[in-house]
Amino acid sequence: MPVDTYTEQARTRVRAEREAVDEKLDAYEAFIRRVRDLQTEQTPSSVAGLTTTAGAAHRSADASGTDRCRTVRTAFDETVRPHSVADIDETESLLDTIREEFRDALAVALAPTTEASFTLELKRTVLTEARSRRSEAAAVQKALGREESQLDDAAGVVDDVTDWIADANETPLTDLGFDALKRRHRRLADHRDRCEDVVRDRQAFLGRTTNNGVDAGVRHRGLVPYLYQTFPVDHPVLATVATLDATCRACQRSVRDSLVRRA
Repeated sequence: MPVDTYTEQARTRVRAEREAVDEKLDAYEAFIRRVRDLQTEQTPSSVAGLTTTAGAAHRSADASGTDRCRTVRTAFDETVRPHSVADIDETESLLDTIREEFRDALAVALAPTTEASFTLELKRTVLTEARSRRSEAAAVQKALGREESQLDDAAGVVDDVTDWIADANETPLTDLGFDALKRRHRRLADHRDRCEDVVRDRQAFLGRTTNNGVDAGVRHRGLVPYLYQTFPVDHPVLATVATLDATCRACQRSVRDSLVRRA
């Protein structure tokens, strides 16, 4: 009796996402390094709009300040942006991507039309936002690692049970004696218990959060729908184990029928 499983597909999906997050972490490291190495313009104020109104950003007649803002935009475009827009269909402008990754006031301050000076305050704000996003990505990476571990454990149970069912099905029930039928029924009950354990562990895992420090955390129940949004089922582990448990239950019913006939 074939059993549809999604655990291997899920493991492949998580591995791919971990690689993507690794690349985004590297991108943020590169962006932070490039911004950190930039010299700032010596002016008394930089981005008043970041704490009050976005339109109040400081303007400077010195072109070097705006050139450095352009350098920041270029650094973002060459490092972070490719990993931010990889999953969208339509073309997104650079400033829209900055706005999505950081916040609106910072995108306005860095916009070429604003002509903001690249002062120490603006530099600190850019670095703070970038480090926050890096911390969030690190939290996602930790959560993905835990998800992968969960999938490995579930896949071990699924493989054990499906392999046993495949082997057992090679011997028809009519070829088994009464005691062998009882043993098979008990073994199926054990497999169903293992399925129940997987479900219990999975539900507990979904209720938890993975944190990276005090400022970044990922709720597992929110991560799973994102990971498996293209799958035919919402929860591949739970769907697989439910199917497997139903298969074991059907097998038990057939064994019980044979036992009744032998009694």
